[in-house]
Amino acid sequence: MQKPPSPITYHSPVPTPDEAEPAISTTAPAELAGKHILLGLTGGVACYKSAELCRQLIKAGATVQVVMTEAACEFITPTTMQALSGRPVYISQWDARPDNNMAHINLSREADAMVLAPCSADFIARLAQGRSDELLSLMCLARPIGKIPLLIAPAMNREMWLHPATARNMQQITQDGATILGVGNGLQACGETGDGRMLEPAQIVHDVIAHFTPKVLAGKRILITAGPTFEAIDPVRGITNRSSGKMGYAIAQAAQEAGAQVTLISGPVALPTPRNVQRLDVQSAQQMLDAALTQSTTADIFIATAAVADWRPAQIAEHKIKKAEGESTPQLNFVENPDILASIARSTTAQSGRLYCVGFAAESDNLVEFASAKRKRKGIPLLVGNIGPNTFGQDDNILTIFDDSGHVELPRASKRELAKQLLQEIAKRLPKN
Repeated sequence: MQKPPSPITYHSPVPTPDEAEPAISTTAPAELAGKHILLGLTGGVACYKSAELCRQLIKAGATVQVVMTEAACEFITPTTMQALSGRPVYISQWDARPDNNMAHINLSREADAMVLAPCSADFIARLAQGRSDELLSLMCLARPIGKIPLLIAPAMNREMWLHPATARNMQQITQDGATILGVGNGLQACGETGDGRMLEPAQIVHDVIAHFTPKVLAGKRILITAGPTFEAIDPVRGITNRSSGKMGYAIAQAAQEAGAQVTLISGPVALPTPRNVQRLDVQSAQQMLDAALTQSTTADIFIATAAVADWRPAQIAEHKIKKAEGESTPQLNFVENPDILASIARSTTAQSGRLYCVGFAAESDNLVEFASAKRKRKGIPLLVGNIGPNTFGQDDNILTIFDDSGHVELPRASKRELAKQLLQEIAKRLPKN
C-alpha cells in the first residue's frame, strides 16, 4: 500500500512574485468609492508599476491625484500618469495653477490617504530628515498627520534595503506616523535578486483597502479551511470535487483586512495566497483534520468552508491501476472520512467557549431543511448554506445564514462582498469579553 503524500506545505505570509495577484480581486466594484488618493511617485525604475497601480485604484472607485518628483519624470512621463488618472499631474512647488499658489496645502488637504509608490531610499531619507525642498516631500510634511495617512511602498536595490541607514530612516518615519507596506522579493532591474522590489499594484491596492476597512476582528485569530480534498486511488488518480476554494479564500482575505490574524488550511486549488495570510497546503481529509486540530488550539474563530470528501478509498494502490483488455473493471471499497467540523466543535477549545465555530453546507436541494439539520447535528452556533452546483467555480453566490433564531439570506453578490458581510455577521455574534 502506498503512503499518502506529505501532508502540509507552509506558505510564507508574504507572497512571492508569482503569487502577487490576490485570490479574489482587490478591485471589487466601489471598494474605494468616495476616496481620494494622492499617489506620489519618486525616482526609481518601479515607476512603471505606478501606471497600473493608478489604473487599479481608479477601477476600485477612487479618484487619484498624481504628484511626481523630478527624478520620477526620468522613468515615466507625467503625460502617461495624467492620461491614466484623468487629472493634471503636479511636479513643482512653484506650480502657479492654484489660485493661492499653495499646491502643497491644497492637494494634501483634499486627500483621504497619501500613497508613495515607488518610494526610493533617497526619499525615505528626506522624510526622516523632514526636508521640504520639493513639492512631494513638502506635502508629506504639510499633511495633517492625524487625519491623512501616509502609506509607503519602498523600492530599491537589495543592499540599499538592508543598509543600516535605511533601517534607521524607516524606523524614524514610522515613529513620525508613516506606514511601511513592505517590499517584494525577486529579480531586480540591476540584475541582482533579493528584497527591495516594490510590491505589485494589486498588493498595494489591497493594503489601501485594508487601511479603510473597519477592524471589527482586530486581535482575533481566525482559522479557515477552503477548497476540495483529494483522496488518492493510486499514484495518479483520486477522488475530489468541483470546489474552487474562492469563497474560503475571499473570507481569508476579508478577515485579514478586518484586522484578524488568519491561517488558511487549503486543499488543492489554483489560487494564490491572500496577502498577509498564512497558508497550509493539504490534500486529504485526514491531513486537513490533523492540521485543523493543531491550529484550532490557538484560534478564536474556526470557519469550515472546505468541501471535504465524505469517503475515501479503503486502500491506495502502490502503482497505477492499469486497464487491460478483457479484464474486469476494478472494484473500489470506501471508508468514511473523519468529520472535521464536528471534531473541532467537540474539541476542548470549542466546548470551553474559547473557539467560535462556523460551518458551511453545500446542498443541491432542500437547502433550508438540510442546512438547519446539519447545524444542529454538528452542534455549532452558525452555519452558512448555499446551493453547491450554482456556485462551484463562480465569482458570485447567494448565502443563507442559519442560527438559533432561524435563517436569513444574503442576496446574490460577489464572493468578495459576501465574505465581508458574513464576517460582519460573525463579529456581531461573538461573545463579549
